[in-house]
Order: sequence, then C-alpha cells, then structure tokens
Amino acid sequence: MRLLIVDDHAIVRDGLKQVVLGRFPNAVVGEAANAEEALAEVSKAKWDVMLLDISMPGQSGFEVLSRMKNLQPEIKVLVLTMHPEDQYAVRVLKAGASGYMTKETAVEEVVNAVLKVLAGGKYVSAALAESLAFTLGAPKDRARHEALSDREYQVLRLIATGKSVKEIASDLSLSIKTVSTYRTRVLTKLNFKTNAEAIRYAMREKLVD
Repeated sequence: MRLLIVDDHAIVRDGLKQVVLGRFPNAVVGEAANAEEALAEVSKAKWDVMLLDISMPGQSGFEVLSRMKNLQPEIKVLVLTMHPEDQYAVRVLKAGASGYMTKETAVEEVVNAVLKVLAGGKYVSAALAESLAFTLGAPKDRARHEALSDREYQVLRLIATGKSVKEIASDLSLSIKTVSTYRTRVLTKLNFKTNAEAIRYAMREKLVD
C-alpha cells in the first residue's frame, strides 16, 4: 500500500506515519506539508490512499481534493481534520472524499477507515451516518451557506470567529484584496450588508465551534 499524509503540522504527520506503519509495516508512506507538495507527490507517483487535512495555509484541502481527483481519479481520500463533522463532512464527501474523520478519532479507527476505503467503501462515524440518513429522509429548504464555494465557506467561518480581513489573509496565505473579494461574495450570496449579520448567521447555523 502507498499512503500519502498531507498536513501542515510535522507532529501530526509523524504520529500518523507511526500508526500506519504499525499496522501496515510494508506500506510506503509519503508526506506533504501543503497543497503544492501534495500535488507534486501525486504528479510523481501513484498513491492508493491520502490522509488529508482541509485547513492548511495557501490552497485549502478542498482545492487539493478537487485537483487530486483529476490527477488520480482512483485515489481514496480520507479527510482527517480538527473541524467537527457538522461543519465540513457533507461538503468533502460531495467533493469526492472517501471518508471524514476528526483528529479526536481513536488510532484503531484510523486503521479501520483506511481498510474500509481500500476495500471500496466509504468511512463515516456512526453519528454522521445517522445524521446523513436523517437529512436524506427529511426534505428541507437548502441552507443559504450551501450556495457558497468551499473557499467562500472557509472565509465565512473565519469571519464568524471575529477575525479581520488582514488576519484571514495571513491565515490562508492570500492577499488582503483576494480575501476582501471573497468577503464581498459571501455577503452578497447571503444577502447581508455587514460582518455582524454574517457572524449571527454562522452562529445560528452552528458553522463555528
């Protein structure tokens, strides 16, 4: 098995590498600290599974996931992130991920998830599976934030934490002008005039921790 770990924290990559090699001693495990490194690795070699964080400086995990599926359609992508399931899980599964886990997931569950996606299945927690089943069985109006692009959604969540455009630009390794453009798009799509309205909406919809 060839598995690529994509996370901007070295300590997380090291920990995951030990977990994987402990269960799959003959596995080839690669590492990437950001989107550019991940895409370079995928361009050079074939990978079976990718463990991907979605919150990284520069290009987000969403963008990596999208481009990855074009480069290697058969790759199984497991998103492993700090964000709770109700904030991102549905988005990444719709984008083509094979599973979603939070970084609070037990070590043995990471192994189980890898085995499941290698066998052609999808991995979600029991709680998320129940939530998805309920959502599918209960038609309702589409939430306004679902119309946002992945990057716009990311900016909305950062605005909701009280961060300024300058701080968001620093977090995402984007220019202030670019973030301002995303902010404008977010407010327009949600039909808001101020950040305060966006913050209240995000809190009401539980889009932030």
